[in-house]
Amino acid sequence: MSMLNQIAWDDTVLPFQLDRSNIRGRIARLDGVLDHILSRHDYPAPVSALVAELALLMALIGPTMKLRWKLSLQVRGNGAVRTIAADYYAPEAEDAPARIRAWASFDEERLDDRDPFEQIGEGYFAILIDQGEGTHPYQGITPLSGGSLSACAQTYFAQSEQLPTRFELASGFSRMSGEEGHWRAGGVMLQTLPAQPMDASQGGSGEGGLIEAADILQGGESEDWNRANILLDTVETLELIGPTVGPTDLLVRLFHEEDPRVFDPQRVEFGCSCTSDRVRDTLSIYSAKDIAQMTTDEGIVTADCQFCGAHYELDPSSLGFEATVDAEGQPLEESDDKVQE
Repeated sequence: MSMLNQIAWDDTVLPFQLDRSNIRGRIARLDGVLDHILSRHDYPAPVSALVAELALLMALIGPTMKLRWKLSLQVRGNGAVRTIAADYYAPEAEDAPARIRAWASFDEERLDDRDPFEQIGEGYFAILIDQGEGTHPYQGITPLSGGSLSACAQTYFAQSEQLPTRFELASGFSRMSGEEGHWRAGGVMLQTLPAQPMDASQGGSGEGGLIEAADILQGGESEDWNRANILLDTVETLELIGPTVGPTDLLVRLFHEEDPRVFDPQRVEFGCSCTSDRVRDTLSIYSAKDIAQMTTDEGIVTADCQFCGAHYELDPSSLGFEATVDAEGQPLEESDDKVQE
């Protein structure tokens, strides 16, 4: 456990506990990580806001999982913003940072002045947990609802995990006098465990039958949860984003009557897992004819990582499940016999 005044903040996640309420939480600040993610893409403002929100959710949710490898958040919709994806890689050693990356695809011609969340349209919010080689990934899905990505995450935890959860998030482009501007984001996560799991046959009182905190908590737990949420309602955007208000100062300002206790912070940094070998693995589902169509006039196959922008130039003869493309990028005769178009 760390003393309240001994922690540095940018690109960190601070775990805490409210002893009076038996509620746990986290405060996250993203500075260089978020700027690294967004500065590599010329996203319009609504897309940047959504990517920042998902990256911040990832920073808050990732450390709560007993994770050996990777946690992914994916948002899919039929609107102008088609896909938003973020990955959290667990620390490789006790003192190592966690790694985060995020990316979005969109149709710029369909973007308008509506709220960013509305521009995703109808779709789903998914959480995927991959513990690595030899395990089966877990996937949980909830519909897009509630008016924000954080509301979708709250719904997921209430429905799938029966964990009442609250997020309060903010992001923005900061420009200090005499300095280049950069992105910052900050948020608070609150979470409590129910005393007894709710019977699934009871349904939920929320909109569309979705489970809410009131369906899970009762008596004193419900009062504690409501009180903590009322206190969190008083937080201001600049307090969340920082840097003038440190997370420990914010924690004391919001929850001093709840007996806050902090634990060692987790550092986060931008990190991407792309490699040329993984690009080859991705292309292994294609036939020699498919690879030939991807081959440029220069006789190479190119690929760009959507997360970090890394550019790969690959020998077509090493790609595809047949891997029989010649130097000119044309499939050999023997591969023609194997592929039924």
